[in-house]
Amino acid sequence: MCNIPKMRKLIVPFIVLSLTSCSYIPFMGKKDSTVQQKKSEPVKAVQKVEKIDESEPKPGDIKVIDGVEYIYARNRRYMLTPYEPEYVWIRKDEYSPGMFEALAKNLSGNEKERKQLEERIAKLEEDLKKKGIAPQIAYPAQIGMVPTGVGYPPAYTVPFAFPSPKMRRRIVILLLEDRTNYKEEHFGELATRRLITRVENSGAILCIDPNTIRHTGALTDPQNMKILNELYGIQAVVKGAVSDTYVSTARADGKDDTETSFALSKIALTVYNTETGTVLRQLSGRNPVFLSREKGDMSPEKAKVKAIDLAVELLAEDLLKSILNLDWHARVASVETGRVYINAGRLSGLQKGDILEVYAPGREVVDPATNSPMGKTKGIFKGEVEVSELFGLDACWATPVKAASFSATDLVYLKK
Repeated sequence: MCNIPKMRKLIVPFIVLSLTSCSYIPFMGKKDSTVQQKKSEPVKAVQKVEKIDESEPKPGDIKVIDGVEYIYARNRRYMLTPYEPEYVWIRKDEYSPGMFEALAKNLSGNEKERKQLEERIAKLEEDLKKKGIAPQIAYPAQIGMVPTGVGYPPAYTVPFAFPSPKMRRRIVILLLEDRTNYKEEHFGELATRRLITRVENSGAILCIDPNTIRHTGALTDPQNMKILNELYGIQAVVKGAVSDTYVSTARADGKDDTETSFALSKIALTVYNTETGTVLRQLSGRNPVFLSREKGDMSPEKAKVKAIDLAVELLAEDLLKSILNLDWHARVASVETGRVYINAGRLSGLQKGDILEVYAPGREVVDPATNSPMGKTKGIFKGEVEVSELFGLDACWATPVKAASFSATDLVYLKK
């Protein structure tokens, strides 16, 4: 019994010593470091992911390839055609936000984003000028869409080349007929102005005012269209009408009791080929009703205007492609010693040093089976001229490359 207190005195120090020495056990230290290492690995992985995300393009980013500027912008075919990405790289001269895209995005900061984008583009152009790189002029979207749906493969694009890609086509857009029930609001004039602005903003079309053409009679008459083609270099005449314009207005009960309006409008266009005097294509389109939504004061009037803008936007791309498939040509206006004056210049896309081929007027070819004109062949090749000076609103004079006999009825084509 007397030995029990002594044993307790020996056991208590042993237990204390063993507990305090646990943190110094070798394998315990290794386990802690391993756990810390595993915890630190996910952090590194997250950092890597963040770096990858930062390298991806963002909407509004700009890059230059071979002197051509590209903008990373919203794809207009997104949600309209299967398998289309939301954002794509678009050439700067092909990019225009447009009414349809702006409404589809429905972003409150559109104006701010557009202003920032314009500032970035202006800065980029200044940098290119300092480096001596001239931004190239590109042609509008040179792609064709393959139809999709049941029985068709996934959507993809087929590249194709337009004739005379850098030259602007001359067209006449006649005043669209107003067939709506709101004639006092002059929707025909509004749609005509909107359509002219839209196609000219593409950079590939020149709209000629029909009032400046010194010719009497209907411009859609086949004989008159051939005169427009030969004398004025006009490739197409567009005629159309605005119709089926309707508006619906409702006022919701509750906190927000302002009226809300939706509108629907239809635009139909007929495109004539002036070289043959025949119809090139007929187009028709209605705006998506849900995109015409307007609220507040004057909402019915605003909705109708928006409906017309949307209908114009839907037709614009098909109209451009139809016209740009026509080959460009101009005419020799007069000939002097050592100089050949041409009725096309800066606005048409000509530049100093361009080489033009000169041909005599060709003959018209008619399909004997259908008795319909197929077009005109080029006449006798007369030679080449080099553009020496651009003058006036849209004219130039050229120097013959080789001695040849030219006349005021000859036609000129851009040498490919």
